[in-house]
Amino acid sequence: MEAVPAAVAHDGQKQRFDLGVFVGDLPLDDDVASDNESLDGLEQELQDCKNDEEVANILANGIKMRDYTKGVENSIRQVELDSIQDYITESENLVLLHDQICDCDNILSQMETVLTGFQTEIGSISSEIKVLQERSMDMGLKLKNRKAAESKLSKFVEDIIVPPRMIDIIVDGEVNDEYLKTVEILSKKIKFIEADSMVKSSKALKDVQPEVERLRQKAVSKIFEFIIQKFYALRKPKTNIQILQQSVLKYKYTIVFLKEHAKEIYAEVRAAYIDTMNKVLSAHFRAYIQALEKLQLDIATSTDLLGVETRSTGYLFSIGKEPLKARSSVFALGERINVLKDIDQPALIPHIAEAKSQKYPYEVLFRSLQKLLIDTATSEYLFSDDFFGDESLFQDIFAGPIQVVDEYFNAVLLNCYDAIGIMLMIRIMHQHQLIMFRRRIPCLDSYLDKVNMSLWPRFKMVFDLHLSSLRNANIRTLWEDDVHPHYVTRRYAEFTASLVHLNVEYGDGQLDLNLERLRMAIEDLLVKLAKMFPKPKLQTVFLINNYDLTIAILKEAGTDGGKAQLHFEEVLKSNIAIYVEELLLEHFSDLIKFVKTRTSEDAASSSDKANIGDVEPLVKDFASRWKAAIELMHKDVITSFSNFLCGMEILKAALTQLLLYYTRLTECVKRVNGGSSLNKDLVSISSILYEIKKYSRTF
Repeated sequence: MEAVPAAVAHDGQKQRFDLGVFVGDLPLDDDVASDNESLDGLEQELQDCKNDEEVANILANGIKMRDYTKGVENSIRQVELDSIQDYITESENLVLLHDQICDCDNILSQMETVLTGFQTEIGSISSEIKVLQERSMDMGLKLKNRKAAESKLSKFVEDIIVPPRMIDIIVDGEVNDEYLKTVEILSKKIKFIEADSMVKSSKALKDVQPEVERLRQKAVSKIFEFIIQKFYALRKPKTNIQILQQSVLKYKYTIVFLKEHAKEIYAEVRAAYIDTMNKVLSAHFRAYIQALEKLQLDIATSTDLLGVETRSTGYLFSIGKEPLKARSSVFALGERINVLKDIDQPALIPHIAEAKSQKYPYEVLFRSLQKLLIDTATSEYLFSDDFFGDESLFQDIFAGPIQVVDEYFNAVLLNCYDAIGIMLMIRIMHQHQLIMFRRRIPCLDSYLDKVNMSLWPRFKMVFDLHLSSLRNANIRTLWEDDVHPHYVTRRYAEFTASLVHLNVEYGDGQLDLNLERLRMAIEDLLVKLAKMFPKPKLQTVFLINNYDLTIAILKEAGTDGGKAQLHFEEVLKSNIAIYVEELLLEHFSDLIKFVKTRTSEDAASSSDKANIGDVEPLVKDFASRWKAAIELMHKDVITSFSNFLCGMEILKAALTQLLLYYTRLTECVKRVNGGSSLNKDLVSISSILYEIKKYSRTF
């Protein structure tokens, strides 16, 4: 078929193109008998299309399938023709679109060419960048290696080079903070040269080493002179050693430098300091001890013992020399306990105390001396450790001062007979040991233990002297015809109370055993003295007065008195019972004998039963003089016992016992045949109770 133009224009309008002229009717094939086609599955397809609206409409109207198909084919053909007509109508636009697409294709082709050129150039640039990157990595590695080399080289140069400024400071400079920093730098250079084997083989060392060595020698020389001058300044009189030491501490690196780079010079410096401090401290302690000796107040001598009679101690001749207050402190603790309360107080200043004319027991001077010693030792130990870095230095320094203190202490202790003072010194040493423990300063441990071990044997020796004085006392010279407390008892009570008080916080079992021995000795002595009285009653009164005084003093000491107080309370109670019986027998002997032998009818046989004749004299006698007898008992108690309260308690016990005896007598009267006739002569119990209460109001 020949091609036909798309459209022809007439009068400016387009003529519609009839496609049907060219196409005509599209024939449809006639029904083709297909006997070979199978109808299997038709039923299933009809069932599936039952819900389809078109299929349902066809089936409902009975339209033949072929007719319906032809209608559909015609409709499709018409739509196709219409579509072709639309394309023909828009053919110009399509041609224009085709031209535009071609233009775009040309443009895109040019762009492709340009981009391909760009891609080629970018590929070339990428190759160049890769080359540059490789070069950069190579340069970076070289730079890193050069920096490492530079760092080592610069450190080597810095460590080995000797700047002119360093030379000027070490040679011409004064020893100050800048000088110390410079010496520290010099020390690092010396260590660097000595430590690195590669440095020793370097050519630079040959030029620098002589200069470094000269600087080391110059620094050592200047440091030695500087430190020695500082040490010699300690020898000047009235120098405050601690303040000067603190000022020297900031130069402690000089000692480190000498120790590392001039050991021989360090040994000389160390020896110079030891010699200086040993002499200075020894002189200070010697002068301090001489000043303390002027303040000493002697408390006890070898004759100031518990069992020694007053006349033999020489008190009458010593009163003019020593105050009575000091003599009273031989056995009593009193205010001497304050030395333990002042344990942390500073040491005494002798010239101030001497200006005030003050005297002190030796334990006060002992505390002051030991306080000065431990404080000085603490300061010196810390300085030696900080400045020299050597704790062993202390022992060499303090050998002299400790010897001075030891000699003085041993001389005093050898002539010390003050047991209370020695025990106070033992407690002082214990407190000082605790102080040093809290400070964590072990330098005086052996010295403190040594002093403590010296004090205990001396205390035991003096204590045994007191014990022997009681055991070997001369009864005839000690005895006085007086039932009031003996002065030996007061000594013992004060002495025991003092030691018990000093043992409260320590619980020393050995001291308790010694006090028990002392208690047995004084008790034996009191019994021996009591036997010197002709009457048993006076013996009992003497023992009661002494036991009561002992208990009172033990209680006044502010402690529980220990085992001694408990024991004396028991023996006092038993002796009071004995005295009560003796006092009642003195005034109502017949009544007491009768009551004790005729306690009840059940205690005797029928033949021994009391009769009216036995009890009538007793009843009438008691009724006639019981008040007068009680008054006599009251006067007797008042004059016999030193302690008024104790005497009134004894009188109360006697009257109570008398009431019990009389009550038993009245019971016996009631059991006697015809005893009712004596009722008029019996004194009522209420009357006796009233009389007892009357005396009780005076207690």
